[in-house]
Amino acid sequence: MGMGMKRRRVLMAMAGGVAGAAVPVRAQGMAGEAAGDRSALPSGAEDRRYLLGLLERMATPVLSRMARGRLQQEWTPELSPTWDKRDPKVAYMEAFARLIDGIAPWLALPDTDDAEGRLRRTLREQAVQSYVHSVDPASPDRLGWEGHGQALVDSAYFTSALLRAPKTLWEPLDTKTKQRIVAVIKGLRRISPPYQNWLLFAAMNEAFLFSIGEDWDPMRVDMTVKLFAGDWYVGDGWYGDGERFHFDYYNSYVIHPMMVQVLEVLSRGNPSFNNLKPAEAFKQARHRMQRYGEHLERMIGPDGAYAAIGRSLTYRIAAHQVLGVLAWRGWLPETLPGPQVRAATVMAARRVFADPSNFNADGFLTIGFTRAQPTLGDWYSNAGSMYIASEGLVALGRPASDPFWTGAAMPWTMRRAYAGQDFRKDYPVDY
Repeated sequence: MGMGMKRRRVLMAMAGGVAGAAVPVRAQGMAGEAAGDRSALPSGAEDRRYLLGLLERMATPVLSRMARGRLQQEWTPELSPTWDKRDPKVAYMEAFARLIDGIAPWLALPDTDDAEGRLRRTLREQAVQSYVHSVDPASPDRLGWEGHGQALVDSAYFTSALLRAPKTLWEPLDTKTKQRIVAVIKGLRRISPPYQNWLLFAAMNEAFLFSIGEDWDPMRVDMTVKLFAGDWYVGDGWYGDGERFHFDYYNSYVIHPMMVQVLEVLSRGNPSFNNLKPAEAFKQARHRMQRYGEHLERMIGPDGAYAAIGRSLTYRIAAHQVLGVLAWRGWLPETLPGPQVRAATVMAARRVFADPSNFNADGFLTIGFTRAQPTLGDWYSNAGSMYIASEGLVALGRPASDPFWTGAAMPWTMRRAYAGQDFRKDYPVDY
């Protein structure tokens, strides 16, 4: 922990002080912005430093321990008051898999000789070692691949990270570890997923196996894509979570990112089965994700607060994963300029993480939304579940030199609207 604390202090100093990762920029008067003054908003460099501070705070307590096989011995995750009594060890897979998926794009950036680059090298090495421990039968930190069906859920974040950063996380692994990963992923086919977003977890694993040349099950992908793209698409960029529509953030937590990633992987190899054309389906799914991103951006209020809707609200800034993926991949539509998306989503992160009780005394995330608030936890919630919040950091996969970060901050839709500025009207789309 000593070295982790030193690294944290270095990064916070780079951010302009220890408070940089926890203290929000106050919502400021907007009269200046109405006249064209954008000085009230932080710069892109400040926004990036802030998110890097969050990334380090999330990643270091988990990866520094798991890389040494010490995570399960040194951390007892908090459980929701309504916990459903399943084996609490599922929390460790949730924490590692969700965390690594959110930071994988950043880990994959080229090395740089600065504070950010040094932090990335450290966490990258710890991530690779953590993957080794995750499937090593002799390790105290082998994850719970057998038993409860929850393993299927988090295996998909585990494999998604390998797809997001193959040269960084998959290729450096030794042959034995790769074989073990393939074995445990195939072993999860024993789990029959319920007909809702869980189908995408099974599809993600099959897409991963396809990507590395392993035997894969096309039917698990074909059925999933056809249900979501057809019967479960409710229109204007929104999917139902199964046969019914749920007004929550699962379109961002799971559905859009995984649907697009699975189809993109298949479109590269272009397999043909059951009349599914992956390249066409990928293009359609990406358009739908872009439209949903427009909705997400408009739901962020003038001060960065966003709608507290639906279950799993404690996943915090994972609600904006779609905007992060669109930015990282260079897919933002013309209606969503990068500096506008950056300003909106980072301000939202500042609002959510303003209270220091979002992390406990040992540095782990707590159950809550804008502070530690265990009563907001669902029956499946534990402290490990909270690490899906790292999906709100995906845009860090764009290098610091990218216009997303270097462009002058732009007020987002609701900030412009409530400052009396002109803003773009909104109409539904039909694809």
